[in-house]
Amino acid sequence: MSTNPRDMPRREGAFEREPARRVFASELRECRYQFKEGEDEKSPTFVLLPTGERSNRIFIVGTLTEKSRQGEQNIFYRGRVVDPTGTFFVMAGSYQPEAMQQLARIEPPQFVAVIGKPNLYQKPDGAFMNSVRIESITVVDKDTRDLWVLDAAKQTLDRVDSFNAGTAPDVIKAKEQYPTIDPAVFRRAAYDALAQIKM
Repeated sequence: MSTNPRDMPRREGAFEREPARRVFASELRECRYQFKEGEDEKSPTFVLLPTGERSNRIFIVGTLTEKSRQGEQNIFYRGRVVDPTGTFFVMAGSYQPEAMQQLARIEPPQFVAVIGKPNLYQKPDGAFMNSVRIESITVVDKDTRDLWVLDAAKQTLDRVDSFNAGTAPDVIKAKEQYPTIDPAVFRRAAYDALAQIKM
């Protein structure tokens, strides 16, 4: 288990803060199912990854390729973070003032590490959009990005193995929600990502 303090559960009222999962953009992009655990208004909301693991928070590292400031009264920032498998859409607004200030100060292109909450939106045409609401974003170096790719690949491969062997409730739910997705695509994406980094 990670000893990084940012990965450790933290108390938030009556709830533990969920550990941040390492997820590639190509897998997050396929998420179509979001659910709430518990009846309390502070109960955590999860997206169900196609590889059969729930995720309330994610940890991503990639290149911030662009950002934009939007809004007048309610200012917020949007950005694009690219990993070896695709693009994450990130955002921070007035409800995340510290994260918004962090994003405002970073000039792309730079490697960044982001911890945030994945959000799933269904557009009127039925298509889904995934974004990450930033909790923290910091500039990092290429070595940190490469180490993240290694970690994300390992976690992805572990999830695919558990999915193939699994009878856990979240795995069963993922098989119901994503019947047309072959988890082997995420195994290939992990190996492709590893091939793109030079340690």
